[in-house]
Amino acid sequence: MACLHIGFGILLLILGSIEKTSSTFYDGIEELDNDIILNCMNEAKQLVDTAYKNTRIALKTRLRQKDVSSRDIMAYFKQPVAGSRTAIRAADYMGTTLQLLTEKMKHFHQRPFNISDLLTKNQMDDIFKMSGCASQHLPKVCQDSPYRTITGECNNRRNPSLGASNTGFTRLLRAEYEDGIGLPRGWTENRPINGFPLPLARLVSNEIVRFRTEDITLDSGRSLMFMQFGQWTDHDLDLSPETPARTTFLEGIDCDQSCAREPPCFPLRIPPNDPRFRNLSDCIPLFRSAPFCNPGSPVREQINILTSFLDGSQVYGSDYALASKLRNNTNQLGLMAINQNFTDNGLPYLPFETAEEDFCVLTNRSSGIPCFLGGDPRVSEQPGLTAFHTLFVREHNRIATELRRLNPNWSGETLYQEARKIVGGILQKITYKDWLPLLLGVNFQRFIPRYRDYNESVDPRVANVFTVVFRMGHTLIQPLIYRLDDGYRPYMPEPTSPLHMTFFNSWRVVRQGGIDVLLRGLMANRAKLNRQNQLVVDELRERLFQLFKRVGLDLPAINLQRGRGHGLPGYNAWRRFCGLSAPRNLNELTNVLNNRELAGKFINLYGTPENIDIWVGGVAEPLVRNGRIGELLTCLIGNQLRRARDGDRFYYERPSVFNEAQRRAIERTSFARVICDNTRITEVPRNVFLGNQYPQDFLNCSRIPPLDLTPWRA
Repeated sequence: MACLHIGFGILLLILGSIEKTSSTFYDGIEELDNDIILNCMNEAKQLVDTAYKNTRIALKTRLRQKDVSSRDIMAYFKQPVAGSRTAIRAADYMGTTLQLLTEKMKHFHQRPFNISDLLTKNQMDDIFKMSGCASQHLPKVCQDSPYRTITGECNNRRNPSLGASNTGFTRLLRAEYEDGIGLPRGWTENRPINGFPLPLARLVSNEIVRFRTEDITLDSGRSLMFMQFGQWTDHDLDLSPETPARTTFLEGIDCDQSCAREPPCFPLRIPPNDPRFRNLSDCIPLFRSAPFCNPGSPVREQINILTSFLDGSQVYGSDYALASKLRNNTNQLGLMAINQNFTDNGLPYLPFETAEEDFCVLTNRSSGIPCFLGGDPRVSEQPGLTAFHTLFVREHNRIATELRRLNPNWSGETLYQEARKIVGGILQKITYKDWLPLLLGVNFQRFIPRYRDYNESVDPRVANVFTVVFRMGHTLIQPLIYRLDDGYRPYMPEPTSPLHMTFFNSWRVVRQGGIDVLLRGLMANRAKLNRQNQLVVDELRERLFQLFKRVGLDLPAINLQRGRGHGLPGYNAWRRFCGLSAPRNLNELTNVLNNRELAGKFINLYGTPENIDIWVGGVAEPLVRNGRIGELLTCLIGNQLRRARDGDRFYYERPSVFNEAQRRAIERTSFARVICDNTRITEVPRNVFLGNQYPQDFLNCSRIPPLDLTPWRA
């Protein structure tokens, strides 16, 4: 590599400078290394561009040849595009440059070091500029508007990028990486942390999470709709895509084939006596989340390509190119685009993706049904999620049509923006008034107190830890997808499907009864209850994305590996953050978990409660009264949702966002009414999130209050 070949004279000068004072050493580096830095930057750009290009070519080739596996599905729906891809590429340029410089310095700098400590501030600034990172942080000019921007920019007028898409997550606690910069905890095999090496993520999944699905306990108080709304909300707030490369940047190693642990590849190794894997040299492929250009710091931060606001971005998109693509641009009626090929009993489906290569087609090659297009790339991940996307696009179009009847002089742009604003308000009302109290239980008012007003000083950004702990929803997922026909009778000939057989099966939505049968299945069936000995079903733990060949993924193990890759501190650090006790030994952990057997498993695996991964420690806690998560996750999720509310200038309860009559209209609406207005379903429960039984808990839609749009008459 060109930047690693240092001239003999330069090498002597650098070696001679190592024993000098800190300032002289930095001065020498600045004087001597500028050309080397430039060479390394140029080489980094070439390496990253090559890795990106080769990955896209390989993925397209496999899709074209119908030769794909479960590992490819992560690449397919987590591939950043447009502005997201540009931002991530710049961060990869910077990271790879620093990696090349680190490799160079290893030849003559024997002591452990961070490359950022050997570069001057001016040099770090130059790398930031040359990589393209600086252009990601240019000042934003904000216009006065009663509507949100698609990207979330200018929500906070003092800091316009706060909460915007394609920016970094915030940190509630400092990142903890092995090298202090970016290496995940557990990257170096057998390296002790707090005196003990971290156990393999797959081993933790086997020992703590695994249970016989036949023993599943259903939740008498919550429906599957409660579970599905959690995933829907998560897809409104955050998406940390994987780096767009499937080969290592420096050596070009194909990580899918080699199980190499080299950036950006972070595979899950297989432990001895694994119940599924016999070949211990095999692995579950995984790739690190894409980085963000972190101004003023070399410490790795991940990028959020969605807005951090509860704004319906999974309906409307988080960048302007996608938002425009999602609209009906053939008229000036303010409508969202709909499918031109199929209808759902006369009601519209989402439009299809138009990419030449399509993953969904391969799940049933005879159907020819591609993936749907939505505001979030995971729209076709599973049928329940697709049903929600479809429902709220229909709701937008229903509202826009009614607004046009009330205000025939409104332009198409005004109709679109007003309908979008109302849909956003409806989603916020349902989240904070109907769903979140059922999640947080007795602690709801403590963490989500009565709304006062917008606070410009509140940081609404999604916290990095939230991207992992909100995956608590995985503990609520049943192993089956249910379909119910009119009268809530089983939809024949296939009333249920194993969950792993439905991922990216867009054809099932079109060919197996549309979204009505799915929504009835969600309303009339119970969520799985999270119990300490029944955490996550094997449909997710052993068969995630097992569509074609090789190996299904392990979602709980991926959750642990993600937390490590994101530099999240261990369990006790978060307990202390929340003002909770930090258990030091078996007895104290037993008291926290109220379960000595489980505490013993944790101590045997981790050695100390300090090291327990935040996801598994969080979901293993006893549930709070009337809630569905433990006290630690109640604190962390409550923290996020309160900041997302109080730091949102467009939150629906803020007096200046809607007038009093409009706000009252939104307060009276419900998820049940959204279903009534946008499907052929005529019987619904008043609260769709509770564990309702048909027919006693179901009402005719005529008894569910409608959304009154007359307050929007101009």
